[in-house]
Amino acid sequence: MLDTLRIRGPLVVVSGGGTGGHLYPALAIADALREVRPDVHITFVGAKRGLEARVLPERAEDHLLLPISGFNRGRAISLFPALVGLLVGLIRVIDFFRRYHPEVVVVTGGYAGAPAGIAAGLMGVPLVLQEQNSVPGIVTKLLTKVATRVHVAYPEVVHRLPLSAGRCVVSGNPVRSRSGLGRNEARRAFGIPEQATLAFVTGGSQGSSALNEVFTAYVAGVSRGDIKRPEELHLLWSTGSGHFAGVVKSFGERGLPRWVHTLPYIEDMPGALVAADLAVSRAGAMTIAEFLNHGLPAVLVPLPTATENHQEHNARALEAAGAARVVPQRELSPSRLAEEIASMAMDPLSLEQMGMRASERAYPRATQEIAGDVTTMLSPTRSAA
Repeated sequence: MLDTLRIRGPLVVVSGGGTGGHLYPALAIADALREVRPDVHITFVGAKRGLEARVLPERAEDHLLLPISGFNRGRAISLFPALVGLLVGLIRVIDFFRRYHPEVVVVTGGYAGAPAGIAAGLMGVPLVLQEQNSVPGIVTKLLTKVATRVHVAYPEVVHRLPLSAGRCVVSGNPVRSRSGLGRNEARRAFGIPEQATLAFVTGGSQGSSALNEVFTAYVAGVSRGDIKRPEELHLLWSTGSGHFAGVVKSFGERGLPRWVHTLPYIEDMPGALVAADLAVSRAGAMTIAEFLNHGLPAVLVPLPTATENHQEHNARALEAAGAARVVPQRELSPSRLAEEIASMAMDPLSLEQMGMRASERAYPRATQEIAGDVTTMLSPTRSAA
């Protein structure tokens, strides 16, 4: 695909992926950049094993996919293939840069972004980083020394990156634009009754075994009469593609009750958030940013194995702001889940106040600010030349 790449404007390489938490910020920045500079040409660099291997072809984006993977810190044996993949990926990216001469490289984190970021540093190409979490990831820490600008979502990150503090900008997380659908229109798209109290359930782009298991038990408990379900409560439940079949199978021939709406993956996330009254979710940075942008209260269950416990830090920041409740995974059970959902669903005033607190923490123009910063590093448009 890239062998016949024809570039007629300034080239920007956007790299980041492996999971939706790193891929979707990259897509949002790219879309905003095209709005500001229609002449820009964008090529994505990602991983063959990442979510981007499916999403980028679906969007007909120019892309370069590399044979790289992350490594498990608890398994030293995984380090060697990760380093080999990084080296192979770096060689391919350097060759691409030499052939096409990008003017700016944007890296949104994850192992998929490392080769492009390293190549930019080695070749003197302006590098813009975007860090989503309250605790910076390995790739961000590695690349800050050579970055031109580091956009961060949390003020605390600036103090955790002392070598780049002067180049850090607190801009928030770049999220997709709000859905153009109204609440009831969005609900009809998902088959949700207009009068329902809707809880949106998501474990992130890959799903969560822990959340799926507890919600399976919760729904079963309601069906048996062991758990009281708030009147008009409906669930819009994104299980993750790898978990969907197992969740459906667990309910046997009786199937899921009509108040539970399951999907393996939700492409129209903005639509789902417009439709929802509250969310139950992991505490990934991009998921949280989407909630804030939509003023959506949440029950957050941080992933306990997240690097440097960053999801716990993300969740506690929202809890302190009054925008979310936090339930550690060790405390998660069907009864605790029922308690949290019921207390929020049956208290509209509290739900409204939490939504207001969430909106106050939002950075609705984060995407545009980051894209605007990138344009300052590009050559002028032909009309301005």
